[in-house]
Amino acid sequence: MPLLELRNVVKKYRVGREVITALNGVDLAVEAGEFIAILGTSGSGKTTLLNVAAGLEKPTRGEVIFRGVVLNKLKEWQKVAFRRKQMGFIFQSYNLIPALTAQENVAMPLLFDNVPPRERNRRAAKALKHMGLQDRSKHKPTEMSGGQQQRVAIARALVHQPRIIFADELTGNLDSQTTYEIMCSLQATVREQGQTLLLVTHDRDVARFADRIIFMVDGKIVSEERGGFNHV
Repeated sequence: MPLLELRNVVKKYRVGREVITALNGVDLAVEAGEFIAILGTSGSGKTTLLNVAAGLEKPTRGEVIFRGVVLNKLKEWQKVAFRRKQMGFIFQSYNLIPALTAQENVAMPLLFDNVPPRERNRRAAKALKHMGLQDRSKHKPTEMSGGQQQRVAIARALVHQPRIIFADELTGNLDSQTTYEIMCSLQATVREQGQTLLLVTHDRDVARFADRIIFMVDGKIVSEERGGFNHV
């Protein structure tokens, strides 16, 4: 059984009198431990697919099934609890809390799970080390570069060891060298920890780090190819 499965998913939006079809009959199966990149231009439906797959938006038709649970049939509070335990999120904007250090930002999700302070700090330090930021743990966001802030955001998404991570254009604000370094670290970390990663991007160089690249056009999956670029 796939970890995550989308079955004939349709998503429509009403804009004034017009109905926009963002997803048009999408079928996708994601296996546990797989790294998938969704590649497409702006307006192709890739971000909507990510949001629907994570239960952030309800499909107009179809089913989203995560570990046997139909997400789109859960109540909102159930979906929130489900995401907090099972999922991690990385966005283009870092969304770090300016007043907190890198380690405190990373540890924040564990606070909501009532993890004791010492264990929170241990896990946060480990997550920062995975992203090569062990020497920046006491720095605040304003004392770090954009690339370092994104690494902190990635560590925060990974710290509670989610089964799946959803990433939306996570390197969109970064230069090519920083993008390469971050993708190398992220790829190595999720492989080491056996986590699943679903990443949305318009950048083919980012997509090639994935095991599988899914191409989207006009709300449909039109093709796929193997990725698997390995920096080692």
